Amino acid sequence: MRPRLTSSPTPRPAFGRTLAAALAAASALVLAGCSSTSGSTSGDSSNTSFVKGDGEIATVPAGHRGAAINLSGKDLNSQQVNLASFRGKVVVINVWGSWCGPCRLEADDFETVYKAEQGKGVAFLGIDTRDLQVPQAQAFVSSHHLTYPSLYDPDGSLLLRFPAGSLDPQAIPSTLILDRQGRIAVRALEPLEGSQLTQLLAPVLAEKS
Repeated sequence: MRPRLTSSPTPRPAFGRTLAAALAAASALVLAGCSSTSGSTSGDSSNTSFVKGDGEIATVPAGHRGAAINLSGKDLNSQQVNLASFRGKVVVINVWGSWCGPCRLEADDFETVYKAEQGKGVAFLGIDTRDLQVPQAQAFVSSHHLTYPSLYDPDGSLLLRFPAGSLDPQAIPSTLILDRQGRIAVRALEPLEGSQLTQLLAPVLAEKS
């Protein structure tokens, strides 16, 4: 559940303290996204059922998946990318930020899995979020030798385009696996090692359509 901001009947502090508190709260929310969360996985609704795995990983049976995810924007090289162009492939979407420690830890493994699986009909797409300067994100891509594209999402607006009630990415890093029809089959709200990602991909790849 997203946190709600509530008003308080106590006297309002001086402007400087108010601004400092607001900035601190915003920073806390961003940093909180860059850590694993506890408790049950959220995002389920009356028309979506899923099976929870250990930690923060959820898988969705083929018969219970929602509509195809439609997402488009510009990548870190200002080239237009449309998720619909990947239909017919299993797609791994990884949400990351150059400022996020766990994202740096998993990035090399994601590139390794991408190279191993792309010949089997797998595509990878990153979503770089809350990097206010493109060079920061490009440096991350270069240092980890990432060869798949990443959409640039400095204000998080792309993440808000996922349908309400879907297994949308709610942490940084988050990883989604879409089936060949573009529907969410797996969501992980925690950093993944290469072996974990490969295991999550396997049953989706094994599906006939």
